[in-house]
Amino acid sequence: MKKITFIFLFLLALGVSSSIACTNFLVTRGASADGSVMISYAADSHVLYGELYHRPAADWPAGTMVDVNEWDTGKYLGKIPQVAHTYSVIGNMNEYQVSIGETTYGGREELVNPSGIMDYGSLMYMSLQRSKTARQAIETIVSLCEQYGYYSSGESMSVADQNEVWIFEIIGKGPGQKGILYVARKVPDGYVCAHANQARIKTFPMNDPENCLYAKDVITFAREKGWFTGKDADFSFRDTYAPLNFSELRGCEARVYSFFNHVAKGMDQYIDYAMGFDSRKPMPLWIKPDRKLTAQDLMGYMGDHYEGTPMDMTKDLGAGAFECPYRWRPMNYEVDGQKYLNERAIATQQTGFSFIAQSRSWLPNPIGGIFWFGVDDAATTQYVPMYCGMLSVPKNFAEGNGDMLKYSETSAFWVFNRVSNMCYLRYNYMAKDVAKVQKELTDKFALYTPAIDKAAELLLAKDEELARQFLTDYSCQQADMTFNRWKELSEYLLVKYIDGNIKKEKDGKFLDNGTGVSLMPDQPGYSEAWKRMVKENAGERLKVVEMKK
Repeated sequence: MKKITFIFLFLLALGVSSSIACTNFLVTRGASADGSVMISYAADSHVLYGELYHRPAADWPAGTMVDVNEWDTGKYLGKIPQVAHTYSVIGNMNEYQVSIGETTYGGREELVNPSGIMDYGSLMYMSLQRSKTARQAIETIVSLCEQYGYYSSGESMSVADQNEVWIFEIIGKGPGQKGILYVARKVPDGYVCAHANQARIKTFPMNDPENCLYAKDVITFAREKGWFTGKDADFSFRDTYAPLNFSELRGCEARVYSFFNHVAKGMDQYIDYAMGFDSRKPMPLWIKPDRKLTAQDLMGYMGDHYEGTPMDMTKDLGAGAFECPYRWRPMNYEVDGQKYLNERAIATQQTGFSFIAQSRSWLPNPIGGIFWFGVDDAATTQYVPMYCGMLSVPKNFAEGNGDMLKYSETSAFWVFNRVSNMCYLRYNYMAKDVAKVQKELTDKFALYTPAIDKAAELLLAKDEELARQFLTDYSCQQADMTFNRWKELSEYLLVKYIDGNIKKEKDGKFLDNGTGVSLMPDQPGYSEAWKRMVKENAGERLKVVEMKK
């Protein structure tokens, strides 16, 4: 979603929501533990309601038109012709295991085209309905922008299928101009990549269409504008169309650094770059991880708050007495004429939904694609397996079940928000209780997956519809179970931590005195560091003294 850069005021003038931001991880087959291709995505916005989209496959009569409404705001942008057949899409993954995520980087504000019809959200979901491979999805996006004009600002996209994954960066050409300026690079097998609201592609090979696609005018356009005068080989997409500043480093590249830091040694050399102190030694576009990654690894990394780095959000006074790794907005503030910031981590409170899309080439398409889906804050969510061959989606996660202005007691988004917002009050205690349940369910799903795959394969050999119904039933059952488990968790947290106390428990049961009355709860108080800070702030006011007689 959107981030604040120099394009911020321009976006406000257009009525675009100024959300701060999203994070994507990209993992190739050779970098994953089981040979799958994976991308992750956190859709972060203060106004995005987390729900699981479903577009069934369909045949359309000739002449059918489809409305294009901006994903961020719902604003009507225009109509375009529908194709004869559209593919089934579950969330951000289609029935051919193609998946797409994005992060907005903004870029040069003069390149936004207010008369364009295709916004970035419509491009994602329409290309999923029309593409059987990642490369075809890229080509579809380019074609739609050339025909109807691109409405949004600069975007980085992750585009994957069961064989390859691409980082694809686009920006418009300005008011009234159709088409996009773009570069798409295939991540080399065995490597991982990431992007987080800052364009990351710099130079690129110009004679390698197997691994790099780009607009034929991506360089000449910049020359005509006077933005680039060097040799073609030295042209940098990022430095030309989305120049770095401190905010892009600290608020965006720092999240890429944190992911890279989890998977490879030697990333300390980039800490000054990530923190915005020195841009002269940028991180590479992709790196080779020290070990091969699982979907469960990515789930954990999506919950990162810079723990263990100099930006650790649990360690300063802003974390409060209970080490809460969240900072309420705005992101920046000023004291005595000096500007300061709040860190922007991978996990954030305003996430609508997040996912890990896992594409597996050795399985038939309906079974091979697993869309691990979660709502709300990625650190306290639970990723539930949704097979891309599903025929319908679970009601607790489906569209139309509540919204940001209307609470629904049957909505997963709202029950997960109940848990996360409770955790923010006493994070260092409550988050541990949530983590126990996350591990319980995540481990169970991981154990179930091979058996479900095998059963679905046997059914698929006999009856495709029956196999897809089996996958639908399984995914919906796990979603229902997760919803109910999270509802129980919210009740448990309320009972355990009511009024700042912590009830005593054993073997999952709260302890009483033998007659049904609760034992006196624990009251662990505050940390030594916090007490010292309060003492220094309060001065003599809270000091216990001898009473004068």
